[in-house]
Parts: sequence; C-alpha cells; structure tokens
Amino acid sequence: MRYSQTIGIRTYTFSNLRDLLAKASPARSGDFLAGVAAASHEERMAARFCLAEVPLARFLQEPVIPYEEDEVTRLIVDGHDARAFREIGSLTVGGFRDWLLGDGADSEALARIAPGVTPEMAAAVSKLMRNQDLILAARKCRVVTRFRTTIGLPGRLSARLQPNHPTDDPQGIAASILDGLLYGSGDAVIGINPAGDSLPTIVTLLTMVDELRRRFDIPTQSCVLTHATNTIRAIEQGAPVDLVFQSIAETEKANAGFGIDLTLLREAWDAGRSLRRGTVGNNVMYFETGQGSALSADAHHGVDQQTCEARAYAVARRFEPLLVNTVVGFIGPEYLYDGKQIIRAGLEDHFCGKLLGLPMGCDVCYTNHAEADQDDMDTLLTLLGVAGVAFVMGVPGADDIMLNYQSTSYHDLHYVSSVLGLRRAPEFEAWLERMEIVDERGRLRAPSPGQPLLAHVRTLAEGA
Repeated sequence: MRYSQTIGIRTYTFSNLRDLLAKASPARSGDFLAGVAAASHEERMAARFCLAEVPLARFLQEPVIPYEEDEVTRLIVDGHDARAFREIGSLTVGGFRDWLLGDGADSEALARIAPGVTPEMAAAVSKLMRNQDLILAARKCRVVTRFRTTIGLPGRLSARLQPNHPTDDPQGIAASILDGLLYGSGDAVIGINPAGDSLPTIVTLLTMVDELRRRFDIPTQSCVLTHATNTIRAIEQGAPVDLVFQSIAETEKANAGFGIDLTLLREAWDAGRSLRRGTVGNNVMYFETGQGSALSADAHHGVDQQTCEARAYAVARRFEPLLVNTVVGFIGPEYLYDGKQIIRAGLEDHFCGKLLGLPMGCDVCYTNHAEADQDDMDTLLTLLGVAGVAFVMGVPGADDIMLNYQSTSYHDLHYVSSVLGLRRAPEFEAWLERMEIVDERGRLRAPSPGQPLLAHVRTLAEGA
C-alpha cells in the first residue's frame, strides 16, 4: 500500500509502510548508510504527518518483513494478543501518542496493553515523540523481574557489575568485582564478557564467581556472556549457571549471523529454568541488543535500524528475561554518528522495550572513534535515570579494557543514584547494609578495614 502527504505544493509518496517508517525516523548515520533515510527535513516531516494518520491495526495487516520469509515476523504475528489490543485498537499512531502521554495511561493500563503492542507500533509512535515524551511514557511503564534480586521496582536503579579482563585472569576479575561491590554495584548481575570462548575457561569463571557469591552470601546472580550453545554445554557439565546470555537481533537472517534461532533460544531457556537456582524468581535469560546489528549483517530487509531494534524486543519478550539491555553506542559511528544520535537512540530503545513489557537497561556507551564523549554519556545516563531505566553498567573507571569502549563507571552509578534519590534492589541493599558498605538510607560508607567484606579479603590475602 502506498502512502502520501502533501506539504505546500509538493506531495511526498512512500511506497509502503516500511518506507514510511524509515523516512519518519530521526536522522542517523546507519539509515543513510542503508539508503533508507529521508532525503530532507521536509520529507521527514511529511512522513511523520502521514504516519500519524496510520491506524495501529494497519501494522497487523502489512508486516514490514513478509511473514513467509522471516521467523521473527511469524513470532510477532502469531504471538499478538488481540484481547490486549482492543483497548487501543481504534487509535491511529498519532492518537496512540496522545493516549500514552495522557493521565489515563498509567502503569496498570500500560501493563494491560503491552501484549497487544507490536514492535512496529512501538517504533512508529516513538518517531512522533520528542525526547521528553519518550521519558514521560517510559517512566510510567512498570516491569518487574526476579531471580535472586528484584529488578525494576519504583525508585530503584540496579547495576551490572562488569569486571572484564583482557586475559580472563581470575585474580584481575576478582579485584574488579571487589571494587564494584564496595561501590554498591552488582545487584542486576555480575556479568563477565570472556576474552575467549574456551569452555574450560567459561566453567572456571562461572565457578569462581559462584564461590565468591556463596562465600559472602551475596544476593545477586552471575553470568558469563558467552554464546548460548556454550552455556548449554556448561549446564550439561554441571557448571553453576544462573543466567543464560545471548545477543539477539531482529530478523531471522541477522540471528543466523549470531548462530542462533528461536528453537535454540527455547532450548537455552528451558535449560536455564530447569536448574531453578533463583530464590525470589526464575527469570533466567539475559539479552543484549543494539541498533545497527541487522544492517551490519546485511539482514535488515530495507527496514530502518530503530524499527529493526524494536523487533529484537519481540524475540526477548518471548523468553521472559530477567534483563535486557541495548548496548546503544557500541557498534560505532557508522550507525550512530555522534552524541546526539546516541542519546536519542538510547531513549527510543528504552521506551520501546518497556512499552513491550521488557525489563530494559542500557549500556550507556560509545566507541572512541565516535563524535561523542563522556559528557554525552552523563546526559544520557541522567535522562535514563529520570525515565526509570531498570539497570545500567558498572565498569571500572568507565573504560572497558577488554572490549575497548567507554561505558559508565561505579562512580557514575553513585552520581545518578544520589541525584535522583534511587536505591538498589532491596535484597542486595540489605546485604550491603549488613556488610557495612552502605548505611540504613542506602548511602555509601567510606571504606574501612573493619568492614566485614574487606576484613575477610585481608584475612584471605594474609593466609595466601
């Protein structure tokens, strides 16, 4: 179906819904690289005016990638909840924006409609929203998940403690973990990106973190961010696996580039849940996504990268994850050129994920060849904190020495929590108080030799 919009004396025509979504998207380098972006600001505004009049029901009739060609499309179509959709089914995209920003769209209403919202609907409405709209609507979405800690409660901000090491040295990783714990980081997950995919190394790291967790009775979960097939093999060997990690994408072809499909993800999900290692819940999956992954694999089918990214959330939603985060600036300036584009993308991804019912976090990050700096990341971190992001990254010094990119540090987490009055997951914060790392108000204490955690580490070191 063709779409058209007249501005002044000029009529702009869009060949199909896929083309209309791409032309309405805010400018970003990846869409220009793919050849799908609007050619001018005027064309972009024409597309937005046109998109605002499209009924939400149209997205159920015109998939942006054909049903027969793509298993992610089939997942979206076949899994759509018609009953949940009824509440918003009569709205246009513009009307949906107005509804989302109104007082009637509270947390309960947003939870009710989430199963009826498709990724393309979420992406479409985000293209009509200013940054403040994305923040306001996302803040009203409430998504809570559980394993050993409870993630996503109001007034809480969790952190992934990311103790990566360029050679997977256990002592170096342990030192980074201790550093993070003393800053109150790690309630989302202690998650290690291994330098290699050797199964013995992965099992060693899983065992090391689990022994540390059990020794100090830390209420958190661990994860080694290897391929799902490796995690399944580790489970078969009896390794102490808490969360199953996988990078996911938005099309069948892009997921094939990651070496996965929906069947494999189901196998990994079942394997993780079968262990029943959680104490307050059994959400066992951890997914990472990022705008540009489908384009980098030449698997985007002509769909703009932000709509593509939202489709990845349909994959995540199917497996009831504990954590999902967009690694927003990681792929590089070919896809998100500068700080402005990274900030916008982070807010879009967070909004779309939460609208679809996901526990959204964000790796607030950039590569060193992007036109961005840490001030841009401070801005995005603050905006996401206001928007109610579930978790962010805690990287020593904000500089990941294994992956070679810039993220957020333990200090950054302390900043945003202090400014916005945010607390950690309740189970983890109670442990921090017992360890005398925080006071009864959740504020960090100055490190002292008498702290139980430091005293125990010192005893171990002296014994060694």
